[in-house]
Amino acid sequence: MINGQGAKSVMGRMLKPITAGLVSCSLLTACGGGEEQQKEEERVTAIQQCDGILSPEAAKALPTVLRTERFRNMATGGVGRAVEELTSDYANGKRWSTHSYMCRVRAESGRAALDIDFGLYDPSDLIGEGRVINMYPYEGMGREAHAGFKRAYLFLECVSPRLKGSEEVPVRIRGRVDLDKPWPPDTVATREANLTVLHSVARAIVKELGCENNAGLPEEPVLKAK
Repeated sequence: MINGQGAKSVMGRMLKPITAGLVSCSLLTACGGGEEQQKEEERVTAIQQCDGILSPEAAKALPTVLRTERFRNMATGGVGRAVEELTSDYANGKRWSTHSYMCRVRAESGRAALDIDFGLYDPSDLIGEGRVINMYPYEGMGREAHAGFKRAYLFLECVSPRLKGSEEVPVRIRGRVDLDKPWPPDTVATREANLTVLHSVARAIVKELGCENNAGLPEEPVLKAK
């Protein structure tokens, strides 16, 4: 016969494995099946790239330059990071800056990839209306817009309450698309696709910054070469 103290000891030993099981169970989505928490949905379609901020037109343009309908699941958070970097660059008095890509899009198979980055630019960086090899100037978007089959540029000027002093001197922001080899063909469709993707991401950046008139970027890209 087990006395009162012995009964408590036995019950304690029995409860320990039960308690441990409950703790372990609470870490799983379904205790009965022992299934782990459902993984975050992978972002493999065009519209899901670049934090899901691409316009429908930009999502259609991606397969043109990367020649695929499926993409790798890449890191997120680029828009917030780019805005923080631009704000910090300006607050620290920088006239020119560059950063690692805020968005990378990579084909699910193969080496094709597209990077988008933002930074501050100096007026001497402006390309002007003169022709640069493999690049074509476009009108109606920001201070300057240029596109080629390897890359595209947008030069913008932003006036925003978040950027103290920009009312007197607008903040100069440069957006760039860069493609890795193997490059797509040098065609009008490729150039316009690059510029469409960059326009879409740049719109998200200037809207987040609160730039007046979206820094001269219309809602739809203007694909009219000069």
